[in-house]
Amino acid sequence: MTDAENGKLLDPADIQRIMALLPHRYPFLLIDRIIEIRENASGIGLKNVTANEPHFTGHFPGQPIMPGVLIVEGMAQAGGAIALALGDPEVEQRVYFMSINEAKFRKPVVPGDTLYYHLRLLQRRRTVWRFAGVAKVDGETVAEAEMTAMITDAV
Repeated sequence: MTDAENGKLLDPADIQRIMALLPHRYPFLLIDRIIEIRENASGIGLKNVTANEPHFTGHFPGQPIMPGVLIVEGMAQAGGAIALALGDPEVEQRVYFMSINEAKFRKPVVPGDTLYYHLRLLQRRRTVWRFAGVAKVDGETVAEAEMTAMITDAV
């Protein structure tokens, strides 16, 4: 695809900008950076998976594997941050996860991996956004899902 089809490349989001966009905090903030945001509401988020994350104490002792539901949550957070980054910076908004469809898990994610969340807007109707997400480690797909979220003004 050309840049015209992909949309203009916008400024990425570091952890400070992500925390300004999303209400999530440790241990439930599951993205570290947004390394690419395009004006057509696509982008790439990044998460460094570390051994000291609390879910690894029980999933699974001696063979830590990141829970798939947290991988999907990370994709959703990346999509939400991308959508909010494209909004009006003067209006404080929140994004609420509405649905997950077609979730598939291909390979385990373990401490030391870097997850890349690739998001692409499939459809937008007013305040409802539907994204396709693919999570990759070392260029290989580890999970994928379609997610729907609603953006509302913060209360």
